[in-house]
Amino acid sequence: MKAYARVFQGTAFTARSPEEIDILKDHLFCVNDDGVIAETIAPDSPEYEAVRSEYAVLDRYRQLAPGQYLLPGFVDLHVHAPQWAQSGTALDVPLYDWLHTHTFPLESKFADLNFAAEVYEDLVASLLANGTTTALYFATIHKESSLLLAEICAKKGQRGLVGKVVMDDPAQNPAYYRDADAAAALTDTEAFIVAVKELAKRAKQGVYPVVTPRFIPSCTDEALKGLGALAAKHDTHVQSHCSESDWAHGYVQDRLGKRDAVALSDFGLLGDKSVMAHCNFLDENDAALFARTGTAIGHCPISNAYFANSVIPIARWMDKGVEIGLGSDVSGGYSPSLYDNARQAVISSRMLEDGVNPALPADARGMQASRITIDEAFYLATAGGGEALSLPIGRLAAGYAWDAQIVDIALSGARLPVFSEDEPLHEIFQKIMYLVRPENIREVWVQGEQVHKRA
Repeated sequence: MKAYARVFQGTAFTARSPEEIDILKDHLFCVNDDGVIAETIAPDSPEYEAVRSEYAVLDRYRQLAPGQYLLPGFVDLHVHAPQWAQSGTALDVPLYDWLHTHTFPLESKFADLNFAAEVYEDLVASLLANGTTTALYFATIHKESSLLLAEICAKKGQRGLVGKVVMDDPAQNPAYYRDADAAAALTDTEAFIVAVKELAKRAKQGVYPVVTPRFIPSCTDEALKGLGALAAKHDTHVQSHCSESDWAHGYVQDRLGKRDAVALSDFGLLGDKSVMAHCNFLDENDAALFARTGTAIGHCPISNAYFANSVIPIARWMDKGVEIGLGSDVSGGYSPSLYDNARQAVISSRMLEDGVNPALPADARGMQASRITIDEAFYLATAGGGEALSLPIGRLAAGYAWDAQIVDIALSGARLPVFSEDEPLHEIFQKIMYLVRPENIREVWVQGEQVHKRA
């Protein structure tokens, strides 16, 4: 008999594609020592009873209780880690004012490692409790506290992709919060990359350095070109913002005479390890550029409602072959939960399709073929995020990391409205996606290790 580190028995939901959810009823999930799913075994497999009976007597075997289900861990493609300290505040002001009057003063405080540790410890724990097993983080301009965030991810077991933010343009950044110059920003970024890669050798689940120009308005051309070169030299992930709002998109056009996506490409910042947040104002050529280079969109539906001045046509860009995942955009998005963001992704897409101006006739009010389903939103939060990061995560399938949530829908005080033993499993899945709260998430596993358990 094959040797497994752990065997789980239960019913799971996992995305095969944006349109197809695999419902794995009462399967065995066999996890190896590396925390990777070695195989999944269906009840009708000849191996099923032999494996189940051998492992059921061992402490490495786990059978889910009635009312419990398995989902892949969520992949959050856009988190501003320092902004956790201001989540839920100042969402009623324009983006430019929000940055300069609230966000930059807060982020400047992360030169203080004690303050950074307090915020980052709480953020990583909160994301894990909400089922987020992998997060793509913007930190701050401070090399030391950015490295501290990576260390906290490694310690708590979350797969963290962390970027030391670059903001070196004195014309757009306050004197109290910016890199000294492009040379200093690039030197610090390279030192950060080397340090995180060394840290990753001791983190089973992996931590990753990310080249992170905040966005073109905050960076000089010298810094942007240098960051593209560093990403190529060290083969790192890249993240930034792209065409988020009328102001940001227009600024790039005025300064560089080209669209945001084209400018990022010209600086060497687009590729199959690149994730660009928001992207609300892409056009057909921009989307084709993303698809051709393998660049992914980090779709942030809650924060877009506050700051992006539009609804991005996610369904259109998915049809064009662009990789897309979900992002919470803490704190432009008030919720750290990708359940909340999946729900908002569906809501926003329906509003885009139907339109919002009642003064217009129905046939002129919206953008046709824009809606997505909760199944598609689930794909974005899981498999889509894994594909965006080019990592084997986001699915409960052989060859993928055992990143999983155990969700309990029969929990006293947080029971979901399932009253029949014969209720179709796909309907139960939909109720999970729309109704689960953090207290329903009983356990979270990353790379085969339990990283969260709710009493």
